[in-house]
Amino acid sequence: MADRVLVIGSGGREHALAWKLAQSPHVKQVLVAPGNAGTADNGKISNSAVLVSNHTILAQFCKDHNIGLVVVGPEARLGAGIVDDLMSAGVRCFGPSAKAAQLETSTSFAKAFLDCHGIPTARWKAFANRQEACSFITSTDFPALVIKASGQAARKEIIIAASKEEACRAVQEILQDKVFGETGETVVIEELLEGEELSCLCFTDGVTVAPMPLVQAHKQLMDGDQGPNTAGMGAYCPVPQIPEALLEKIKDSILQHVVDGMRQEGTTYVGVLQTGLVRTKDDVKIINFDCHFGDPQCQVILPLLKNDFYEVIQATIDGKLCSCMPAWSENRTAVSVVMASEGYPGDYVKGMEVTGLLQAQELEVKVFHAGTTMRDDKVVTDGGRVLTVTAIKEDLMAALEEANKGVAAIRFQGAIYRKDIGYQAIAFLQRGLIHGDVRVDTITSSALINQSEPPAATGSRSGSHAELGGSTDFFDLKSSGYDDPILVSRTKGIGSKLQIAQMCKKHDTIGQDLVAMCLNDILAQGAEPLFFLDYFACGKLDAEVAQAVIAGIAEACKKAGCALLGTETAEMPGMYSPGEYDLAGFAVGAVERGQMFLQLERVAEGDVVIGLASSGIHSHGFNLVRKILLMSSLHYSSPVPGGCGDQPLGELLLTPTKIYSKALLPVLRSGHVKAFAPITGGGLLESIPRILPESFSVILDAYSWQIPEIFSWLQTEGNLSEEEMARTFNCGIGAVLMADKELAQQVLKDVQRHEEAWLIGNIVPSHTGSSHVKVKNLLKALQLNRFQFLQNAADTDSHLHVEPQKSKVKVAVLISGTGTNLAALITYAKEPASCAQIVLVISNKSGDVEELRNAARAGIPTRVVDHKLYGSRSEFDCTIDRVLEEFSVELICLAGFMRILSSAFIRKWNGKILNICPSLLPSVRGGNAHKQVLQPGVKVTGCTVHFVLEEANTGAIILQEPISVNTDDTEETLLERVKEAECRVFPIALQLVASGVVRLGADGKTCWKQGTQSLTHHEKQDCISSTTTVKPQQYNRLQSNE
Repeated sequence: MADRVLVIGSGGREHALAWKLAQSPHVKQVLVAPGNAGTADNGKISNSAVLVSNHTILAQFCKDHNIGLVVVGPEARLGAGIVDDLMSAGVRCFGPSAKAAQLETSTSFAKAFLDCHGIPTARWKAFANRQEACSFITSTDFPALVIKASGQAARKEIIIAASKEEACRAVQEILQDKVFGETGETVVIEELLEGEELSCLCFTDGVTVAPMPLVQAHKQLMDGDQGPNTAGMGAYCPVPQIPEALLEKIKDSILQHVVDGMRQEGTTYVGVLQTGLVRTKDDVKIINFDCHFGDPQCQVILPLLKNDFYEVIQATIDGKLCSCMPAWSENRTAVSVVMASEGYPGDYVKGMEVTGLLQAQELEVKVFHAGTTMRDDKVVTDGGRVLTVTAIKEDLMAALEEANKGVAAIRFQGAIYRKDIGYQAIAFLQRGLIHGDVRVDTITSSALINQSEPPAATGSRSGSHAELGGSTDFFDLKSSGYDDPILVSRTKGIGSKLQIAQMCKKHDTIGQDLVAMCLNDILAQGAEPLFFLDYFACGKLDAEVAQAVIAGIAEACKKAGCALLGTETAEMPGMYSPGEYDLAGFAVGAVERGQMFLQLERVAEGDVVIGLASSGIHSHGFNLVRKILLMSSLHYSSPVPGGCGDQPLGELLLTPTKIYSKALLPVLRSGHVKAFAPITGGGLLESIPRILPESFSVILDAYSWQIPEIFSWLQTEGNLSEEEMARTFNCGIGAVLMADKELAQQVLKDVQRHEEAWLIGNIVPSHTGSSHVKVKNLLKALQLNRFQFLQNAADTDSHLHVEPQKSKVKVAVLISGTGTNLAALITYAKEPASCAQIVLVISNKSGDVEELRNAARAGIPTRVVDHKLYGSRSEFDCTIDRVLEEFSVELICLAGFMRILSSAFIRKWNGKILNICPSLLPSVRGGNAHKQVLQPGVKVTGCTVHFVLEEANTGAIILQEPISVNTDDTEETLLERVKEAECRVFPIALQLVASGVVRLGADGKTCWKQGTQSLTHHEKQDCISSTTTVKPQQYNRLQSNE
């Protein structure tokens, strides 16, 4: 049933909140109290006159009017404890408690909190005495020019003084003259930071942090950041001049740190947290907090939110944000321009008629009302900031242009607005296009290498004549022993993996990635690597970091038998922020003219594919890895998810790419290998076809090699399809060789002397329109890998201990005819690793039932208990119960069983009945599931395995598998694909329950064995309730390949 929602507030922020909430199908009405002209009788949205300052009256109003959710806009109400009071009265309310809101309402509290937890902020000190405060201002060695009254009412009246004298006058006005009233009993004096101001917001349930795109708001009244300070004259989102590595740092080092710190102090922060940041030349520092959406930040962020806003809020309140992480529109920019009354931020006139709103709405803009009201059926001004005009476009320039068009269409007397919102980002983008005014300082690279080391430290080899830092480098090819050589070259950069290295402050291995990417590509031509050169660019040189990187490059060259001829290091403060750097590498190899590879005509049908083990993810797919991490509750510093190792997750991800040249060159020169390819960008599906003739394809079997556990974790956490895994990652295969069938075993033995390798596939004729690479059993192998870890960990780790199975759990399957999942369950139960044994199949339909014959052929006893022969449901259930006891059944699976079981039966078998539903509970319930999901806007369906509870179509969810809804789908096509998913997921769920990993808790919620849930959500409790979004924890598909 749809909810009624109440939004507290009257500004542009509250209009945006109501507008976004009204888009949800879960919301039937949005009331705004007190609201403005824009929220008065606007579709689902209308205003309410309820007294929001009296929380008792407000709570009763919510109950009387069936308000299911209250969303609080302004900070004053949060500080007054509205969330505490409404939640205590049984009314769901979104926002932090009054105690948590002290981050905003008490400057002294916020600053002390930041210092206590080591979170970067401006230097500060609090005073209640004017003389002491002025003495501090005049004596400090930093510009102590920011004066804040420590309290909620004055937070927006921050005084930024131009001089120490002006700062002392401000202190006198606050402490002595009481210009801010009681709130000014204490002042906080802060260092004035120099740098760009940013707003970073996040949703948080007290544990998980879901960052929003960065916003830059413009506070000064006039163009060019001139004029008095305001609450905000416009904003844009996202902020292109901020690199992604810095965004990661803000999430982990600031947002997550703040939320964790509040929780450690006994105050769980739930709601939206907005941090005001300054990006200084050295670091990013917090200057203030908002415990809600800022204004105008809200008006540029919410239009970019792709999720159902109502669902995100509910998940946040319920502590399940990790299962409903917000997604944001990519390649879209939002710009908001505020229109203010003449005289703002000082005294201004109200009651000016506003015209042109209809004309603005005809443009591609959204007009959010703030200081407006209705008078004589006309919209008139009623505040300082009157309207916010927001435009969404593909780029910043287009969005600003459209927003300014919207502003120009609207008229009211004395309107003030800026025309340059986003000017800093526009300047940055223009600099990026023309590379203007960028200072490049070349640094002598020899200073970065310890010259006391022998030449081998830089990978010297015969033929090389170079000194690092020299102006030119030489290589004598003749002295290397080549007669008629062909030179092969490759240049590469690192990509997103480099950003993770910078986030983790681990710089010693990234150089090997750079070398390996170049040399492995050269090896694909059969070439021996001769020499390597690298380029290191940074914003500000950190000699220790640069030395670690270049030493890693040198060590990798040494391993490969390749000379490191030159290293160029450049400092470019206009292009990179402090702490950022970029790498590029250039390698040259040689091969005798007659020994070159990539002779596609040599590949033939029946040839064997040999796979060489990767060390992990290597260097490709990290854009997706970073997105998966953003969606998860883990950070780079988190312990590695179970089974992947005992180091931090970031270190595991940074495992360097293998260099294959030394191990493989003798094998390649033997003449027994027809082709070689490293698995790089595009994963298995796009790397292997580079060495395949058009007339051939490759079939690989994922069961034939060992897949590192990190890939299983990525697939599970990211809910990735088989194709996504194969097209993005190497999945444990770092490179492939192709050899004649008769020589394959010999080649394999030669390779295995140096590298782990397997026979993984064959060459077959290609069919028109088919893929050139097919990977069989990949998803099954990933899930088997995941489950086997779980079982192994249970044997070796006490906190994951699962009681050993003395015998398999006896299972009965209840059916109502054909079209069930029985065959999949039977196949699974025959597997040696299965923890379940199907001892009985019961059908409530008599006659020629195909599934009963299948069970009998499998040697499973069958019974028919025809429901038509019983006078009541309880009598029928009692008969079923007696048969189950006869066979000592311990678990029941309902596989297409079409009878409703009695409450008495369910209570007796509580936690022992598993059912599969052809939809994603709880979002789709009841019959006609496939018809329901074919409604416009629904993009995903699937199936759910759950414990059966007394209420129909509900239960504690064990597993879900999603299925995309295609535009051309019908009920029949969806039915077929969901059935396939059911056959995959039901055996997995049965294995989890039969093994003791999952059980039904006393509170009716799914409980995972202590520690196992940490595989994906390590900070959650052992017992987790069923969630509304699909993040299936798939561990094993044991049915055989059909």
